Amino acid sequence: MIDAVSVGPIVVFLLGAHTNFALFLMKYPHLKRNIEHIYVMGGAVRPNCPYNVDFSSKPGQCSPPGNLFPTYSNPYMEFNIFGDPFAAYTVLHSGIPVTLIPLDATNTIPVSENFFDTFEQSQNTNEAKYCFQSLKLAHDTWYDDRFHETYFMWDSFMVGVAISTMRSSESHFGENEFAEMEFVNITVVTSKPYGISYGSNPFFVSNAIPKFQLQKNGAHSGHVQTGMRDPFCLVHNGEGRCEDGYTKEVAGPEAVHVLVAMKAKQDCDVDSSLYRKFYRNFLDVINCPEQTGRFNIASQFPYYNEVTFRPDFARRTLGKPVIFDMDMSPGDFFALFCLLKLPAELIDLKGIFVTATGWANAATINIVYDVLHMMGRDDIPVGLGDVFATGQANPSFPPIGDCKYSQAIPLGKGGFLDSDTLYGCARYLPRSPRRYTAVNSVNFGAPRDTNHPELRQPLALDVWKSIMRSLDLRSKVTVLTNGPLTTLAKIIQSEKASSMIQEVYIVGGQISNDSKESRNIFTVPGNTYGEFNMFLDPLAAKEVFESELDIRLIPLGIQRRVSSFGKILEELNKTSKTPEAVFASRLLTTLWHLQQKHHNYRHMDMFLGEVLGAVALAGNHLHLNQTFQSEPLMILATGDILRDGQITIDSGRGKSVKTLRSVDHVKYYEHYADVLGETMQSAAIGSFDEQKRIWSTPHEDQGHYWVYWQTIIGLFLVGGALLVYWQSINGFSWSDETLLRAMIVFTKTSRRVLKCNGIRIEGIRV
Repeated sequence: MIDAVSVGPIVVFLLGAHTNFALFLMKYPHLKRNIEHIYVMGGAVRPNCPYNVDFSSKPGQCSPPGNLFPTYSNPYMEFNIFGDPFAAYTVLHSGIPVTLIPLDATNTIPVSENFFDTFEQSQNTNEAKYCFQSLKLAHDTWYDDRFHETYFMWDSFMVGVAISTMRSSESHFGENEFAEMEFVNITVVTSKPYGISYGSNPFFVSNAIPKFQLQKNGAHSGHVQTGMRDPFCLVHNGEGRCEDGYTKEVAGPEAVHVLVAMKAKQDCDVDSSLYRKFYRNFLDVINCPEQTGRFNIASQFPYYNEVTFRPDFARRTLGKPVIFDMDMSPGDFFALFCLLKLPAELIDLKGIFVTATGWANAATINIVYDVLHMMGRDDIPVGLGDVFATGQANPSFPPIGDCKYSQAIPLGKGGFLDSDTLYGCARYLPRSPRRYTAVNSVNFGAPRDTNHPELRQPLALDVWKSIMRSLDLRSKVTVLTNGPLTTLAKIIQSEKASSMIQEVYIVGGQISNDSKESRNIFTVPGNTYGEFNMFLDPLAAKEVFESELDIRLIPLGIQRRVSSFGKILEELNKTSKTPEAVFASRLLTTLWHLQQKHHNYRHMDMFLGEVLGAVALAGNHLHLNQTFQSEPLMILATGDILRDGQITIDSGRGKSVKTLRSVDHVKYYEHYADVLGETMQSAAIGSFDEQKRIWSTPHEDQGHYWVYWQTIIGLFLVGGALLVYWQSINGFSWSDETLLRAMIVFTKTSRRVLKCNGIRIEGIRV
């Protein structure tokens, strides 16, 4: 913003919360002189009175102007302004001319059925196709049958009004093609009543001097809405009394003279079925061949093809069935690589639960799909768990809820932002054909089928049921959890699943009696012995620990003994450079460098110990000297964030849990590096760069003869490897090291060549 505004006169569009721009105005007030105008999508000024097609209001149907749902706590706010009311107040009162396109106007331009049908027939550019596909999915997944009455052209209408106004040579009164305008005196309500905050106002509570030099009995000194279920906002007559974020008409010193769009203009073309002038303009612009999108992924890569990889384990005796429950922190991906590389005769990974109450947002599930695709395991189902911790979802509207525990995770550096991109390393992974999608099916409770309902994103419970159906009657699964226990607790509650689980390995927890070990919840200073995985959903942890499950705990203390970046990277540098080993080294190096350079990344080493659960699960690595000790443990879940998630030893009420107390950390580092360097069960496709080369190469045009000769060469190299081995056992005079190097070269080259032609060699090992 500094770079853009410093150049000269500029116009600003605000289509979301005003946080960033308000901070800019407060920090660099001298740059305000370059900002000519601000166009805002958001706010709600006057009562909402639905319009008929002829713009006559429907009698007796006016309601408070907001669009918050449910409306019972605050019926006056609109989402963009409500996201940060004080920021919106700062922008509105900045002295810069503002044009507001509120719900008053956007409520008069819904995505009508006629517009929707016309748009479906008018997709002449890549951007038009993309926009319609997005709109179609919103339509197909809408919560009721009134989509065409309740879904509006919010942001696109604001941009249309702004551009039309800017093009007009006489726009002193906001003249434009698409909306009727009116000057209105308004302000943004940030709190009420003035001077009485009931401990809710962050600008005044615990501050001897109010933030931003605010007045103690001023407009910002009252009660601030603390959530959807804020008791102060709820009243007995069914209508909430909070007005935070309300762009309210007022008189007096608080009022700002703002140009407001009141409603959309009708189309003057009597033969048009679209009724609104903006409808036709939008379709014309989005389909305009000038400045159109250059390509989509299929045209960007001329030989783009979605391929899935499934291993052939028909001739192998599979090991114990395992389900991996992960919250998608960096450590979980290190553990996932380990599970995928362990021999199938030892670990049969049946499915993955994604618990979205931990260290990453639910959308990070796409990285899980990419890792599985890279490793040739598109057969493994991935189920999405709940996005709110136990008891945190709104009981009357579960899609929203509170963040009492998850707010302890940083939103930006070292937290959600970095986890969602795997610290920038996700871009190196090949792109899986499987992605998260909102498509749904009536069979799973959706209001209607979308296109391709078979592609629906499975839930964790769906994956659990599918795995149970696939097992024989005498088999049980082993569960490894690397995050909060939200998903596991829900499954044992709803499915009575304890009898189907052999044992559970839980990575997390810190036993308070271990006085030498400190917590890792660095964002909640008063929680002395808390650990994130238990803290982020203490009620779920309590449910699991009080169940009949056979639990093996990998606590924080033992994890810290295997959390050295230098040692793990040293071992990885010695091992074979398989694609998965290269990727793990890249991610580890990134985390280590961040930890060394930035204070906000000081906690990066806490992710390294999360691999220990996958290693302990294998159970056959006796050289690691693992020892478990039974202890009576109890989880605290009282609602007090200073104590929740703590584990205590209680011989009277505690559950007997096997706790990992020792491991040979030197052998551990060597073992993990050896597993990732093993060529068996290695990556099917090494990186996105490799994938791009495949999509850019005309494989089919090479002809069958080229494929034939590649195969012959590959088989010749296999023969070379076997010949070297035969020579070695017959007393050939080469040194052992030379023999070994020759065999490795022959074997790797032959595998690589044959894999290019779809031939997988799993039986050759050095």
